[in-house]
Amino acid sequence: MIVTRDLRNKRFWRGLAAHGLSALGVLSAALGLIDLFSPDTLGKLDLPEILLVPAIALAYSIRKSWPYPVEKHYSTPDTKVRLVTGDLFDQETSLVIGMADTFDIETPHIIATTSVQGQFLAKVYQNDSSSLRQDLRAALAGKQVIGTVTKQGNTDRYPLGTIATIRHQRTQYFCVAYTSLNERNNASSSMGVLWEAMEQLWDEVRVQSNGDAVSAPIIGLGQSGMSTLLPIQDAIRFLILSFVFASRKRRVCEELRIVVRPGDERRIDLLEVQEFLDSLKTS
Repeated sequence: MIVTRDLRNKRFWRGLAAHGLSALGVLSAALGLIDLFSPDTLGKLDLPEILLVPAIALAYSIRKSWPYPVEKHYSTPDTKVRLVTGDLFDQETSLVIGMADTFDIETPHIIATTSVQGQFLAKVYQNDSSSLRQDLRAALAGKQVIGTVTKQGNTDRYPLGTIATIRHQRTQYFCVAYTSLNERNNASSSMGVLWEAMEQLWDEVRVQSNGDAVSAPIIGLGQSGMSTLLPIQDAIRFLILSFVFASRKRRVCEELRIVVRPGDERRIDLLEVQEFLDSLKTS
């Protein structure tokens, strides 16, 4: 965690001051009541006992202002959103895998080996592209092909928002198409397409996950062609918002866990993410 950076964040100090003053106010009111009903009690306190009051207020304010863990539980519906740093494929949950509308998997010339798709092939399928291709083909059976594109790799196009759900070694993978590849295998997408793809993703998770937690990377980074439209901070808010709105319609699952790569954490204002999560709590 980037602790020193967070200590320099104005949001941290504003929160610290606000929570500290609030705690001091409550403690002062409590001491006032004690003095009212037992006037001699406070006069017997020693200096260490007196200093305990601001110490408690400080501890409370630090606890409330500290940005870890970044999470929020919502009671309506009963669900949670968490932001964690680590490896997506170490999470013991169902996983979201972003893909293109052609569901290409070949690395490194079409799909970057460092991308989530590339890691999916390497870590889950041990680079056995034929097995992954077979599982994708089975998951896409019955789904409509809407066209073709002349390019290296897969040529059949599926509608953006198509979900290929794969169960492999007791883990479920939701492969969602939210970018389109052109003749040069360059990816592109748009905010509208991404939002619709997320809506269809949460519909599929709602049906297939049995209510269990699902982990997702930050959607829209890397080769998706969305990084200029959707910087990392906005991409996190976008993902959270789509999940919370879908959950308000009908519960999706018990938890959305957004997994941040260690190298990306320093680019994220975690305090702002927590404030955003707090702002979405329904009254």
